[in-house]
Amino acid sequence: MLNKYARAFFTRVLTPFAALLIRLGVSPDAVTLTGTGGVIAGALVFYPRGEFFWGTVVITLFVFSDLIDGNMARQLGRSSRWGAFLDSTLDRVADGAIFGGLALWYAGGGDDNVLCAVTIFCLTSGQVVSYTKARGESIGLPVNVNGLVERAERLVISLVACGLSGLHMFGVPHIEILLPIALWIVAVGSFVTLVQRVVTVRREAAEADATEHAVPQGGETR
Repeated sequence: MLNKYARAFFTRVLTPFAALLIRLGVSPDAVTLTGTGGVIAGALVFYPRGEFFWGTVVITLFVFSDLIDGNMARQLGRSSRWGAFLDSTLDRVADGAIFGGLALWYAGGGDDNVLCAVTIFCLTSGQVVSYTKARGESIGLPVNVNGLVERAERLVISLVACGLSGLHMFGVPHIEILLPIALWIVAVGSFVTLVQRVVTVRREAAEADATEHAVPQGGETR
């Protein structure tokens, strides 16, 4: 849902910056790789130590590369299958780093096995949600469903909660409770989204199979 409405807005905002990078000779692939590297560093350096505020600041600075590289490719007229593949693949890597960093915190200094398990579920379900759409489309199905919690929602909910929870280091009381709440929301929402996509693919597959095997009354196939 957020992806539908927010992407167009941020694309317009970031277009001048994308144009500047093009003039400087930076390639879209370089932006994709740099952005992913920054997200991974922010997540795996800060989150396992419980430094959620600064980790979120670093991640946020780099996460917009997901919009900038595509914008650059469109301005250059170089939109390609390779670019789409690289972008999608590294998105999964970045998401894994974010939730992996949080899981490391709860397995270590955070000392909460339940939240560690919830975070791992968020990581896994997010990957599977993306896979269901990609796999459905690879077998010729449209997968026409807007899930309750897709990638944009997962990132926004998680990063906002992480950043706000990190304010406890500046003396804001009880703010750290936001992160566990957000993780549970993402976990439940991801599960619902996964069910939505599986049900949609099953329905679309049944309709496609029925159409493919339908034979007119006259006995002729068309």
